[in-house]
Amino acid sequence: MGTQETRRTQRSDEPGRGTGRRALLGAAVLGAGGAVLGLPAAARADERHGGGGYRSLPKPTVIGHRGASGYRPEHTFGSYELALDLGAHVVEAGDLVPTKDGHLVCRHEPEIGGTTDVSAHPEFADRRTTKTLDGVATTGWFTEDFTLAELKTLRAVERIPATRQRNTIYNGRWEIPTFEEVLRWQDEQTRKRGRQVWIYPETKHPTYFRKLGLGLEERVAKLLRKYGKDKKNSPVIIQSFEPSSIQRLNKLVGNPLVVLLSAANTRPWDFVEAGDPRTVADLVKPEGLAWIASYAQGIGPTLDLVIPKDASGNLTTPTTLVADAHDAGLILHPYTMRNENTFLPTNFKKGTDANAYGDVFGAFKTYFGTGIDGVFSDNADTALLARADFLNG
Repeated sequence: MGTQETRRTQRSDEPGRGTGRRALLGAAVLGAGGAVLGLPAAARADERHGGGGYRSLPKPTVIGHRGASGYRPEHTFGSYELALDLGAHVVEAGDLVPTKDGHLVCRHEPEIGGTTDVSAHPEFADRRTTKTLDGVATTGWFTEDFTLAELKTLRAVERIPATRQRNTIYNGRWEIPTFEEVLRWQDEQTRKRGRQVWIYPETKHPTYFRKLGLGLEERVAKLLRKYGKDKKNSPVIIQSFEPSSIQRLNKLVGNPLVVLLSAANTRPWDFVEAGDPRTVADLVKPEGLAWIASYAQGIGPTLDLVIPKDASGNLTTPTTLVADAHDAGLILHPYTMRNENTFLPTNFKKGTDANAYGDVFGAFKTYFGTGIDGVFSDNADTALLARADFLNG
């Protein structure tokens, strides 16, 4: 997941209307014209996009956020494989951005100054530039200005070294993976581990790249078809912060699809470009969720949409989002749980060191208590222990 990390965030000890074991409900969805089509249409949509596949994943599902990024530089095979070693049910293998020559690679953002050693390559010094990315002036090096061969000369580094200093010992160890390599790796790991490995790629800044002539969805669909992973029961869930990207994918592939939702007062960038006045607050209302359910199977809300925080950063009372989404037939995979104090709600921080671990088990218990279907976590081992505590409690 992506740029909107600053707009994304992380519901109170009071449980919501769901439970950790809650079964998903059938739901009515809105058709293109806004009419309620009812359960038969919802069933038809789910038949095409996932059927029993994604719904058979363990609940709550632990999703390794960019792999095991609490321990290794994100979006590297080292991070992805560690997430599997730790037991993650699904690996978010791929924030997908394109190269100059049209290949899809896995980076947190198209700007790679903070996630690779590109600044140490004098041959690429003149590629440093400033671009407007989703309305924000951003300076650095961008994947779309490099060929794949050039990117393969770079090595990944820790994105937040001040917080995760121990991760920096792995700087330079791994190269940038392509999405095609990830699809092959998925098959290799499935054979090696004797269980189906699931991945959860994201299309990053699709409107930005489409305007550059580097449309993401068609490239994703082409690779999924090449490896026979474009079907309703394929072990690949696709996500995006831009609803139009998910709508486009809805027409291209049969995979389960998820709309990511940032802070309530924000607007998806494709809405901004199209002049659509709706905000995320509108999309999490029952009518907005019904609209999403007409072309997607789930939502990935920031945790603040599940349990808001007060002015001091403490969790308050859960919203009705979990129940409302389930009523619309949608699964919820919120983001992102991390162990460090700096990322935790105030009432779960411990001590004064922002980089030390806080009461993450208490936080997990509170969020799982709302009935979410899964969660993205940088620390899959912690998430799995918390999940076991919750299910056995």
